[in-house]
Amino acid sequence: MITMDNIIRDGNPTLRARAKAIEFPLSEEDKKLAHNMMEFLENSQNPEIAKKYHLRAGVGLAAPQVDVSKRMTAVLVPGIEDDDEPIFKHVLINPTILSESVQLAALGEGEGCLSVDRDIPGYVPRHDRIKLRWYDLDGNKHVERLRDYPAIVVQHEIDHLNGILFYDHINKEQPLTVPEGTIILE
Repeated sequence: MITMDNIIRDGNPTLRARAKAIEFPLSEEDKKLAHNMMEFLENSQNPEIAKKYHLRAGVGLAAPQVDVSKRMTAVLVPGIEDDDEPIFKHVLINPTILSESVQLAALGEGEGCLSVDRDIPGYVPRHDRIKLRWYDLDGNKHVERLRDYPAIVVQHEIDHLNGILFYDHINKEQPLTVPEGTIILE
């Protein structure tokens, strides 16, 4: 089981390295990692389990965050209501953004990261809509269009695979400004 102790923090060189593509068929080690990363997200979103194991809630976890420099990330965007099906729940192997909207969006409360222990205020402008290609654990190719919050989460996770952290996108001089026309998602 992955806990906060297994998640590396800002400053570790793995977080700034470009992760390597994964070959199919997946090794047992890669399958186990995929399962453990999704299990962490499920546990972190369950208030009782999160409290018991001192987990910070997360909607995404990339392999580099557990010190494995491979192009794999788990994403679990919960439904609106507690009993709703998740909006997006997948382990993404070798994900690629095929296209992105000109329209930008940013989260009103800013972004956070399980690997960054401090609050870093500022808007993180990202593309509001993306067309995403990824492979599942069996090597099947998927192409899906995402918008708004799920698109932002996936872009955050793909950044991890490229050695980029969310605060790299924040305007250093004016952190609470965004390019004209950016949608602020509350």
